[in-house]
Amino acid sequence: MLAGALLVPLALVACGGDNSGEDDRPATPPGLSAGFSTDFSKHSVPLDQFAGGGPPKDGIPAIDDPKFVSVPGADGFLVDKDPVAVLEIGGATRIYPIQILVWHEIVNDTVGGEPVAVTYCPLCSSTVAFSRDVEGQLLDFGTTGRVRKSDLVMYDRQTESWWQQLTAEAVVGELTGTELKVLPSGILSWGEARKLHPGAEVLSRDTGTDRDYGSTPYRGYDQPDSTPFLLDEEADPRLPPKARVTTIRTGADSAVVYPLETLKRQAPVNDEVDGRPVVIFFDSNVASPLDQPQISSSREVGSSAVFSRKLNGRVLDFSAAGRGLVRDRQTGTTWDLSGRGTKGPLEGEQLKRVAADDQFWFAVAAFYTDADIRTGASESTQAP
Repeated sequence: MLAGALLVPLALVACGGDNSGEDDRPATPPGLSAGFSTDFSKHSVPLDQFAGGGPPKDGIPAIDDPKFVSVPGADGFLVDKDPVAVLEIGGATRIYPIQILVWHEIVNDTVGGEPVAVTYCPLCSSTVAFSRDVEGQLLDFGTTGRVRKSDLVMYDRQTESWWQQLTAEAVVGELTGTELKVLPSGILSWGEARKLHPGAEVLSRDTGTDRDYGSTPYRGYDQPDSTPFLLDEEADPRLPPKARVTTIRTGADSAVVYPLETLKRQAPVNDEVDGRPVVIFFDSNVASPLDQPQISSSREVGSSAVFSRKLNGRVLDFSAAGRGLVRDRQTGTTWDLSGRGTKGPLEGEQLKRVAADDQFWFAVAAFYTDADIRTGASESTQAP
């Protein structure tokens, strides 16, 4: 789904009409099935909602054999404000630079013994990590070359079912209705990530594919009021379409949303979501991967990290302590952006990360129609 590629909606019709052929399966919509063995008779969403993003199936190549370098090794191609995705599982930490993901969108990997897919959709600026173990079946993922509501549509190579990135659900094919397990991950600036995780492994530029890593094919795409690609509906007007927000999913159609502009002013934000006490930290030094031709020259937009405020049976409240740290009011312990206690009675303790994602507002509103926008710990704007 390169910004410079031809973006052409597929001329599709929903399955389920009259089929006079020998096969009882409804006719596959023209243009949708090229290169796929997907069972298009099974789908949970109308097939006419899919559009061609330009490249064909696997035209944006997933990384299936990721190679890694040390943190010092990655200093040769990352600068402090480069955005990176961080995934911690089973005592292992891996870092995935967005300057690489923007060209590949999917990394199939194994972290701490867990088979995972780390994904990035440039069109809605969403980074989501999933388990690839689905009821004992190991899946690996590629790009369909299609989008729905301007969001990445993946496919698994085992059944060729199609999966919606933002909802983690199979929406077409044999596994329709199955959901992937979302793994808590987060975006940090490289400067923070290298400081917090000095022993981590960092995805290498040695991908087997020739790309201009460090540049972006989506330059200028993230202006807040600009029109999203191939969004087949009016964007919810409560926020600019490409306002960046932190989203915590609360149900199939519901989510709680915090604009990053609010977090920039107010973080850490103490709140409750679905009865769970949470705190949202903010890294202000993260550059946009969708702004200037070189990501290192792009403006800083920030990123969030969401954690549970409940630790060892006690609910903590947090306030800013300067230099990227926060302090809890109950014990005076300082905490870093990874949710670790750094100094005080709770030094060495780890807050539990809550699954959340930063993305563009239009994408959240398109998939979670009951979205509660919170502009402060006690203020919200419900969907009409």
